Amino acid sequence: MKKTYKFVSWNVNGIRAVDKKEALKWIDESDIDILGVQETKSQIDQIPKSIFTKEFNFKLASQSAIKGRSGTALFSDIEPFFESTCQKVDILDEGRINEIHFNIENKKIAYFNIYFPNGQSNEDRLNYKMEFYDRFLEYCKKLKNDGFSIIVCGDVNTAHEAIDLARPKANENTSGFLQMERDWITKFINEGFYDTFRLINGDLKDKYSWWSYRANARANNVGWRIDYFFVSLDLKEFVKDAYIMDDIFGSDHCPVALTMQF
Repeated sequence: MKKTYKFVSWNVNGIRAVDKKEALKWIDESDIDILGVQETKSQIDQIPKSIFTKEFNFKLASQSAIKGRSGTALFSDIEPFFESTCQKVDILDEGRINEIHFNIENKKIAYFNIYFPNGQSNEDRLNYKMEFYDRFLEYCKKLKNDGFSIIVCGDVNTAHEAIDLARPKANENTSGFLQMERDWITKFINEGFYDTFRLINGDLKDKYSWWSYRANARANNVGWRIDYFFVSLDLKEFVKDAYIMDDIFGSDHCPVALTMQF
C-alpha cells in the first residue's frame, strides 16, 4: 500500500509575529508530514509553543548568531536518523539550514529546509549569496554520490525565469533576478534536480509566493515566485503535486507545498 506524504515550506517573516496573528493555526488540520519555516527571526528558545496544536514527532531549529535575523525551524512526523544545521554551508552561522536524513521504502533521503541569503543590501552580501549557493550545490553533489535522494525546500531568494515574477524587465538589475542568480538555479537543475512546481504545472503564469508590503502588491498580484521545492531526478516518479498556497496570509510570503507518494 503506497503512502502519500505532504511537505510544506513557509517563510513566516517572524514566527512570533505570525503567532500573534494566529496565522499558523491552519496547520492543525492540514495533515502535514514535514513543515519547514524560514526567517523565524527568533532564538530557539523564543519560538512560541502556541504556534499550532499539532504535535510533531521531531523538531529541529537553528538560530542566527545575530539575534533577530534569519532562523529556520523544521517540524517532522518522520523520524530522522541524522540531523544537522549544516555549518559547512552556513559558514557565518546565520541559522539558515535544517538538514535531516531519513528512510522511506528503499530511499535514503536528505531533506533540507533553507533560508538562502538575500543579496540586495550590498555587493558583499550578493557575493556571500553566490558562495552559499555554490557550497550548497557541492554538498548536494556529495550526498548524491553517497547514494542519497534529495528534497530541498525553502526561500531561495531568486526568481528563476521571467514567468516567475510579475515585472521581469523592471527587475533585471535587482538581486533576486540577476542573471548570475538565475544561472545558478539553471545550474542546480542541470546537476540533476527538478523544480517541482514547474514539473507539475508547466508554464502556469501569475503564480507567486512573495509580494512586497508596498503599493498593494499582493492585492494586485505583483509578486515573485522565490519559494521552491526541488527534488533529485530519481524522485520524479514519486511527485504527485506541487502548489502555492496563496490563500494563506500572515507573512509577505505564502506557503508552498509538495505531495509525494511512495
